[in-house]
Amino acid sequence: MPTRNDHDQLDDRKAAILKSVVTGYVETAQPVGSSQVARDPVIEVSPATVRADMAALEREGYLTHPHTSAGRIPTDKGYRFFVDHLGNPQPLARAEHEQVQVFFSKAHGELERVLQDTSRLLAQLTDCAGVVVSPAHQALVVRSALIARLSAHTAMAVAVLSNGVVEKRTIAIREDVPDAVLSAASIALQQRLSGSSLGLVPPEMPTGDSDADDLVMVCVGALEDGRATGNDDQVFVGGAAFMAERFDAIDQVRAVLGILEQSYVVVTLLRDVLAHGQSVSIGSEHAGIESLAECSLVVAPYESDGVALGTIGVLGPTRMDYEHALAAVAVVGERLTRELRGG
Repeated sequence: MPTRNDHDQLDDRKAAILKSVVTGYVETAQPVGSSQVARDPVIEVSPATVRADMAALEREGYLTHPHTSAGRIPTDKGYRFFVDHLGNPQPLARAEHEQVQVFFSKAHGELERVLQDTSRLLAQLTDCAGVVVSPAHQALVVRSALIARLSAHTAMAVAVLSNGVVEKRTIAIREDVPDAVLSAASIALQQRLSGSSLGLVPPEMPTGDSDADDLVMVCVGALEDGRATGNDDQVFVGGAAFMAERFDAIDQVRAVLGILEQSYVVVTLLRDVLAHGQSVSIGSEHAGIESLAECSLVVAPYESDGVALGTIGVLGPTRMDYEHALAAVAVVGERLTRELRGG
């Protein structure tokens, strides 16, 4: 991806004109002409000078123009310059900030439901598709574990992870297993798993009761097997319908929605943005994914107990309100982090 130094070659006037074109195009979805830019109170030059500078910006690859219009629209390079020079992030409007506060005051229950609802919140705030990647469970530890009898022949192994996810696996037991053995096995399971990851369970810790030890081994195996085939890197997408409203071409909408259905691709996209030390990926920067050539992605990580767990973001057209999207993603990411810490 380009770095900021790639685009630090514009003088102040051209930078102001480029910013005016970007903001005008974001607001109207129409190519921006020199007379419109000249009316910007920040631009204190004549329309003729603006026209000359816009032509120069086009030659330098920051602007382009549709064949049927005299106005210009930003290129990916133009958007990149704009994003890299936004300065201090703008806060959300008071009503939107209150919307986030109210949402998280009610966001309780299973983590999967919270993450799905969070993706919808992001979509509502930005009119883009909200994307939330679930925590990688190998980074989480077990807070508590137990075994509970369900019937004469079945029991349930339960592990509560540090992010609030409850892992449950049903196991078969002998009908003659007494409650005292189940209780001893439950205590032993808690001692063995507490503070460890389900992907890195410590060695067996014998209790001296072979029946209880056998139950613990079965439960550990069931929980580990379930995690190996579970929902690591699960992707929650909210507001995908917004994408249909932001693009005119049906084929393009289908292509974008198709990408959103490919969890591995979405996870890779979000992680690549952060790996490059950025929070925004624009158009051609999406690792060569042609169907996203007219889309931008704004992302942020969220964490628990100081450990980066997952990623949130919004996917929309390159003609998105970057300042607002960055503010929304930052605020929601911070509130989700607080939620995972217990408020």
